[in-house]
Amino acid sequence: MQEATRALGLKLNIYRATSEQELDAAFAKISQMQAGPLVVGADSFFISARDKIVALVARSSIPTTYETRESVVAGGLISYAPNFRDAYRQVGVYVGRILKGEKPADLPILQPTKFELVVNLKTAKTLGLDVPLSLQQRADEIIE
Repeated sequence: MQEATRALGLKLNIYRATSEQELDAAFAKISQMQAGPLVVGADSFFISARDKIVALVARSSIPTTYETRESVVAGGLISYAPNFRDAYRQVGVYVGRILKGEKPADLPILQPTKFELVVNLKTAKTLGLDVPLSLQQRADEIIE
């Protein structure tokens, strides 16, 4: 992301939070700076604080992308991320191979091959955003 924003002549601000207090402080800074779009990573704390993050984002009216479909279902704007169901299935395949005697070190490291685009049109409308029809047609799921 840093390289992409530099190439576009934009500035990337990174905010970290590992507790509810840090999350509140980060959003206070984001609101004060009137920051542009926000990206929320798939971190165990962010996943556990999903509803609070979605509420803070809504209050701040910030277009936000997430790394989990569940955040969009909870009211977030958009997510584009690996299909976790597919990844979990692959974990099961690997466990089966290991239980049959294969050495874990001999198994190849796999990268995700299936990604999901999920768009919440209700949230887009609340933010005053028009989601292009071409993006809607590419989405794996539209929430209305």
